[in-house]
Amino acid sequence: MRIEKHTAHGWWLEEAGEPAPRAALEGDRSADVVVVGGGFTGLWTAWHLVEAGARVALVEGGVCGHGPSGRNGGFCESLWLSGAAIRERFGDGAARALLDASSESVVDIGAWCRANDVDAWFDQSGYMCVSTAPGFDDVGAGAVDAAAALGAPERVVPLGAEEVRAHCASPVFRGGVMVPDFATLHPARLALGLRRRLIERGVEVFEHSRVTSLPPRRDGDGVRATTASGSVRAAAAVLAIGPGTRSVRRLRSRLTVTSSHIVLTEPVPDVLTGLGWTGGECITDGRTLVHYFRTTRDGRIVFGWGGGRPAFGGHVNGRAEVDGQAAAEALRSLLRLFPALEGRRITHAWGGPVDVSPSHIPQIGSLDGSPVHYAFGYTGNGVGPSQLAGRTLAALAAGRDDPVTELPIVGADAGAWVPPEPIAWLGGQVVRSALVRCERAEEDGRRAGPVTRAICAAPRALGIHLAR
Repeated sequence: MRIEKHTAHGWWLEEAGEPAPRAALEGDRSADVVVVGGGFTGLWTAWHLVEAGARVALVEGGVCGHGPSGRNGGFCESLWLSGAAIRERFGDGAARALLDASSESVVDIGAWCRANDVDAWFDQSGYMCVSTAPGFDDVGAGAVDAAAALGAPERVVPLGAEEVRAHCASPVFRGGVMVPDFATLHPARLALGLRRRLIERGVEVFEHSRVTSLPPRRDGDGVRATTASGSVRAAAAVLAIGPGTRSVRRLRSRLTVTSSHIVLTEPVPDVLTGLGWTGGECITDGRTLVHYFRTTRDGRIVFGWGGGRPAFGGHVNGRAEVDGQAAAEALRSLLRLFPALEGRRITHAWGGPVDVSPSHIPQIGSLDGSPVHYAFGYTGNGVGPSQLAGRTLAALAAGRDDPVTELPIVGADAGAWVPPEPIAWLGGQVVRSALVRCERAEEDGRRAGPVTRAICAAPRALGIHLAR
């Protein structure tokens, strides 16, 4: 089987339609808050700021919504699958507040789409995390235990093999868990819908305007965001650049950058009917280098693999978007899970960079001594949490009291330290290769060798969480 079209931006943005780009920033401007970055985090931040009456300038290096926010898998998730790690790190009370807030954000995104007439295909039909080999049979067990301990057992529900297959009858599916509050959506339609509504609300949106510096103003009153042809003076700034945060000296030890890749089938409603996969559930397997998959409104299967190569210093250089080997691996795994797709067309493939937090938990905070606020580190699970981050950043930038600014992830440390280059890149390559070998062995019914297993275990020993 061959992939018919392998591009940097993929099918979502093609289907949503190309908007006319906004003009680049020229000359000197002023605003109450300047938002740097036009992905979900920046767009939601701008929305919450303008709702509160602030004058907002949003400055984007490309076109808003055309980065990872417009070409991910479209899983709109809460944080409940990470409940065990969140509970361990922050304690029960703070963990429950954060997890509930993340669930509310999913609901809020659906409500925003309805209220603002944005057809982003929002469908809150839940999520399954499933085992595809005996070595993954404990997948989600920690999240089930955490939800029960926090008094919310309905948030993460264990499923036996027959229950899993009642939702989707892949021949390799075993047991798993269900998280009912997850949704799916069309990420490009949501991102471009946000962009459109912000422009209508009077937000100054500047595109093809890469911010080259963000120093405090000399008079000590705010910051100045500078591009090649202009600048914005503001009382506060929000840094919402996702994987690009790795290039910020004061934050680069808090994240690494890797990539994820997707293949897309032609419409296959007959296959979906045969599988019984007609309820709209989104699904991942239990691997660390996760496979994630969901259906679309027109009956396609979107199938992704989170096992792309690490990026040296965050410089993706095109490999994060177009990587033939990663796409081929995703296609191989698609056919393993759904052999009925053999011979069906694979119409598109694409990829994108992922900002990976050492704790697997998003990071939100403010730079010391500067009115610059940031959020990043969604680790491939940012569509839902970015709405919560945007609300939080808007409150921080406006100096406004809001319960979300008291959530435990605000101002928390990274959970572990990321070493400098080239150590981070070399280490990432070694661990990735070991995980590929180990997880392939598990799927083939074998046990990886002791050296491979030791390498796979090394990040956890250093406090780095590679899986939820």
